[in-house]
Amino acid sequence: MPQLRLGLAQCNPCVGALDANADLIVEWTRKAAEAGVHLAVFPEMALTGYPVEDLALRASFADGSLRALERLAERLEDAGCGEVAAVVGYLDRDEVGPRNAVAVLHQGLVVAKQFKHHLPNYGVFDERRYFKPGDALDVIRLHGLDIGMVICEDLWQDGGPISALGEAGVDLVVVPNASPYERNKDDQRLPLVAGRALEARAPLAYVNTVGGQDDLVFDGDSLIVDAEGTLLARAPQFVEHLLLFDLDLPAGRHDRVGAVGEFDLRRVMLSDEPLAPYPATPAPPVAQPLPELAEVWSALVTGLRDYVHKNRFRSVVFGFSGGIDSAVVAALSADALGADALYGVSMPSGYSSEHSRSDAADLAARIGCHFETQPIGAMVQVFVEQLGLSGLAEENVQARCRGVLLMARSNAFGHLVLATGNKSELAVGYSTIYGDAVGGFAPIKDVPKTLIWELAKWRNAEAEHNGQTPPIPPNSITKPPSAELRPDQLDTDSLPDYELLDAVLDSYIEGDRGYHDLLEAGFDAEMVEKILRMVDAAEYKRRQYPPGTKINFRAFGRDRRLPITNGWRERAPITAG
Repeated sequence: MPQLRLGLAQCNPCVGALDANADLIVEWTRKAAEAGVHLAVFPEMALTGYPVEDLALRASFADGSLRALERLAERLEDAGCGEVAAVVGYLDRDEVGPRNAVAVLHQGLVVAKQFKHHLPNYGVFDERRYFKPGDALDVIRLHGLDIGMVICEDLWQDGGPISALGEAGVDLVVVPNASPYERNKDDQRLPLVAGRALEARAPLAYVNTVGGQDDLVFDGDSLIVDAEGTLLARAPQFVEHLLLFDLDLPAGRHDRVGAVGEFDLRRVMLSDEPLAPYPATPAPPVAQPLPELAEVWSALVTGLRDYVHKNRFRSVVFGFSGGIDSAVVAALSADALGADALYGVSMPSGYSSEHSRSDAADLAARIGCHFETQPIGAMVQVFVEQLGLSGLAEENVQARCRGVLLMARSNAFGHLVLATGNKSELAVGYSTIYGDAVGGFAPIKDVPKTLIWELAKWRNAEAEHNGQTPPIPPNSITKPPSAELRPDQLDTDSLPDYELLDAVLDSYIEGDRGYHDLLEAGFDAEMVEKILRMVDAAEYKRRQYPPGTKINFRAFGRDRRLPITNGWRERAPITAG
């Protein structure tokens, strides 16, 4: 029975960085070659990064991608990797238009190409805006084995390439992916991959990209299953990894070409001679998906780290308020970037409590980061007296003075300012635009307040388990949250209890449920009207908020696109008296 050593290169490219991504592919292919791999599979659009968005519409970028692909094939040959068949995702462009494509590189040449058929156009995806679908399948014969390819969404949709490959007959299907992370998504992947292997009647190898790209984060979680859908190998989440596996494949002689369903099937001969027997490597341990809170924390750390590094920042700065949100962002920053890259600023006003000041200092000491105190009372007083401010205007000018101070630190020293607002506050507009909303990235933008507390407790417990100092001051976790912009202010002065608020927000935002749906779920009518009114009125604030890592099904941004100018309101109908 022929054996094939497969290598799934779960790597972290950067959008637009063609040369750096090519270097990455060469590096991982060299590792694969040293491990005796015959077929190395890279993620969807690994050469260009994903998603390329409107770069796909630029002929210059598509031409650059094609040139980089040709050079990459030559580089792999020069690096001694020419005998490895490398499946590489890239951007193509032909007379029809831009294509989401995958190529097979072998012995210094681009020997096969295939275009994505199913183009997703939901959630964060806009592929019908950018790409034209393909209607041809290239099956490569490598060492006497027939190998089919499908690209990401081609696996997720019924019919299409998987069905055609099953009808034509192949010995293996490889699937390059750029599948963004969402909570519990790994629970969907394995059943999907197993079902498609049964449909194709062949083992299936699913490789996913890893790393952060703007507001998206990719978790890897690459998989190999046999023809019955049984899991054979699984890569760890949120790390670059070369997943090696020896497949024993009963090669058939599948010589069908031409039309198969809606597809034109082409066969590409690389080598027809079976491999001589070689020592098998032990099967790698099957990596287990991370527990839920560890998974979310890893996603947030990865998203923050890559946003900072890929945009060439070396450090971050934000306000250490003593509250739970800034404490969690500080712990995330230290894990992502190291304590020396973190600059915390305490900016007390006349309303700041002593425990907030001491909790901020305690946070900095626990993490070991840079820390300074910059009181804002004098700055606030100038605005208040000159403009005659009081009430909400006086509250907001405090936040805006803090925003100016942080941006000044950014301009002076090159730090990236982080916004520390959470999803619950952002949903109801409980933030000050041009104040606490300033910044270039918002690490917990998609994290509800109740989950913030869970993550804080989990992170401290992990530190204690590992014999380390818990990074988050216990008082920041236990004290009632407050913006401290007026005497004795608490969040509950303006908002329902966060447990209740997050339950309503989850139904309204994640579930798209309307007013009557929420009443039927048992929520109080007056409270529902208040929350929905706040959410609907805050769209203009959310549109101007910095990007932040997506962890949920419906994140603010590309997932949820509502008009700012919008006359529709969810409310009880007016009935005749």
